[in-house]
Amino acid sequence: MNYNLITILGPTAVGKTKLAAQLAHHFNGEIISADSRQVYKNLDIGTGKDLNDYVVEGKLINYHLIDITELPDEFNLFDFYKIFFQYYHKIKANRKTPFLVGGTGLYLSSVIQNYDLKEVENEKEFRNSLQQKSYDELKKILLELNPTPHNITDFESKERIIQAIIVVKAQKPVENKIEIHSLNIGINPGRDVVKNRIKERLEKRLNEGMIQEVEALLNKNIEPKRLIRLGLEYKFITEYLIGKISFEQMKNDLFKAICAFAKRQMTWFRKMEREGVQIFWLNEADFNKAKEIIQSNYEFV
Repeated sequence: MNYNLITILGPTAVGKTKLAAQLAHHFNGEIISADSRQVYKNLDIGTGKDLNDYVVEGKLINYHLIDITELPDEFNLFDFYKIFFQYYHKIKANRKTPFLVGGTGLYLSSVIQNYDLKEVENEKEFRNSLQQKSYDELKKILLELNPTPHNITDFESKERIIQAIIVVKAQKPVENKIEIHSLNIGINPGRDVVKNRIKERLEKRLNEGMIQEVEALLNKNIEPKRLIRLGLEYKFITEYLIGKISFEQMKNDLFKAICAFAKRQMTWFRKMEREGVQIFWLNEADFNKAKEIIQSNYEFV
């Protein structure tokens, strides 16, 4: 197959970013992040935005789709999909190799499995008109468009309902979309190893100021419910800071939630494989083995 993208995927805490940066350095590449929370500015420690990982042998590897939007704004699958192709074409135009890297299954699938996502004509004006309406009015519009919605989270907030309406109304193909043939390398050291790394990383991030990071967001008048909706670190630390749970409960519940998240990530990747996606699995973030897979399968032009 003539591949036109290299994807590095896997559950949380397995070293995807560092490996991808090493490979991008070796193969003259740039990285597009597929992480649904690293797109937000000021979510640094909690999302594992280890920007030092992008420096290889003193050289900064160009990365994209990190720190591109502000809270409390929403960022969704369609935003990712549209911006992915913008950066993909820029990287190719510069005669570099595009690497997609991350663990957000839906974002990865949308590209690797060539989802047919569309956008609304005059979306900005349409979105503004919807924002003038009440929650109940928006809910009625969405239920008229889609009487049997499967995703109940669409009703969590006005912004979620508006986005769901826009998705239903979308008819215009994404600009610059092309068919992607991705060479996929997965990292999976096994559940026990991942759990141990999650535990170590959680302690490290708490010591590095993750609680203070969430506290600073609350002090910037980001509503607790918006942070809770981000899930994992931001959910449990916010609940601790507003007095809903104790410090020990926060730590224990957060550890369990991250482990469950890692398990869901692997379930998603196995589902992709059942649907025909080929993934070359590594037990560790092994540069030499990954390099060998790429050299054996990817044709550079």
